Amino acid sequence: MIFVTGGTGLLGAYLLLELTQKDQEIRALKRSGSSIKIVENVFKTNHADPNRLLKKISWVDGDIMDIFSLENALTGIDYVYHCAALVSFDPKDIDRMMQINIEGTANVVNTCLQKGVKKLCHVSSIAALGRDELGGETTEKTNWKSSRQNSNYAISKYGGEREVWRGIEEGLKAVIVNPSIIIGMGDPEKGSSKLISTIDGFSKFYSNGINGFVDVRDVADSMITLMESDIENERFIVNGGNFSYRTLFELIALHLNKPKPLYAIPNIVLATWWRIEKLRSLISDSTPIITKETARTSKHQHYYSGKKLTEKTGFNYRSFEETISEACRIYTIWKTELRLKK
Repeated sequence: MIFVTGGTGLLGAYLLLELTQKDQEIRALKRSGSSIKIVENVFKTNHADPNRLLKKISWVDGDIMDIFSLENALTGIDYVYHCAALVSFDPKDIDRMMQINIEGTANVVNTCLQKGVKKLCHVSSIAALGRDELGGETTEKTNWKSSRQNSNYAISKYGGEREVWRGIEEGLKAVIVNPSIIIGMGDPEKGSSKLISTIDGFSKFYSNGINGFVDVRDVADSMITLMESDIENERFIVNGGNFSYRTLFELIALHLNKPKPLYAIPNIVLATWWRIEKLRSLISDSTPIITKETARTSKHQHYYSGKKLTEKTGFNYRSFEETISEACRIYTIWKTELRLKK
């Protein structure tokens, strides 16, 4: 039997979509009272008979921070996909993020060892990797270095990954994936949807940075590929390609039939913007639109190599064009449905 944590999130939903199309028993963890709306959205927009597939998932209430609920949930489990994590660049979430991404992962690893799980797939991040100091491509061999440039999210994912390596030393068989920025549609108001809606509203500006991007379907497919292989105790960058934010924005505008962004955002504007947002969020007790960390990321140029996955497994990534086209297709469906409801 297969067990999935973080199944109610974007990546977890696409992973469940792929797993339910195989003849396997699936158990997925969710917090009590949490919504499976993202899962329903993903299944509805990607399969002709979503309800049939949804019935294949056995949901269990629990929490990766609750070791007892994990012990119950992992009884009889052979393979574990650990997708659960908190992604945040809001300073207010630091302590909670460290707990979930590090301690929560330690709980999953310990329970896998205790229950004799055959193999674990842990979802890390490119944020947990080091940076090539000469501006070249970051690979799986690039060493992590403590730096003020590391975001709190990066530190938390690095800590979580270390727990998996510790588990491997104790006898756990595992693979680790380090996805770049994931593009995919799960929630009409978050993630890629929020970015696309900004372009749809005609944003005239783009940032100067370069980063790695990957289709959410490729991440899910790569995880299954690695789990079904004999590969163990290795990590893999999952990156479809390195592109500028300008290229990203222009492709979205193209597929929405909108004017492309024309102006680069000056660094001084970014610096001013995140400070204003910090003050606004403190006063209103809300989440800032941009933070110091996201402003810094948007102007830097980072390159990642996803070649190891292809060389070891023959995996083929979708094109960036296909990824953006699919995201815009789903966005347009949601936009039409929302308009009809009004």
